[in-house]
Amino acid sequence: METTPKTKFYSTEEVGRKWYIVDAAGQTLGRIASRVAHVLRGKHKPQFTPNADVGDFVIIVNAEKVELTGKRLELKQLYHNTLYPGGDRFVGVRDLMKTRPEIVMEHAVKGMIPKNRLGRRMIKKLKVYRGNEHPHAAQQPEPLKF
Repeated sequence: METTPKTKFYSTEEVGRKWYIVDAAGQTLGRIASRVAHVLRGKHKPQFTPNADVGDFVIIVNAEKVELTGKRLELKQLYHNTLYPGGDRFVGVRDLMKTRPEIVMEHAVKGMIPKNRLGRRMIKKLKVYRGNEHPHAAQQPEPLKF
């Protein structure tokens, strides 16, 4: 009887990192966020290890052109607290999409990754830009197919 485990657990160094680019123009916010979170976590790879950061880098361009369905543009609000008494702050998504659409996209993806040290490391691999330009041309990102 064999006693060695059959499952191989990979470390971050053993798995190569790739760069992907996603054009968010005309796509739904939640659908694109869930697919990007899948890639950031590394679940698209056969070497997926739940306790290691084996995901890839993702660049999202045209964040201001993402679509929200239903009444989300009017009703959805993002929350943060200033850590002072009575410091609850709510900002409507409609206002944020006009001023800082990158925050809306980051918030959607951040809600879909683990809420621990590993998740905080994974979210740093997400790069979101408002227009079509990005400073990561040297990494030669591939378009991410959904």
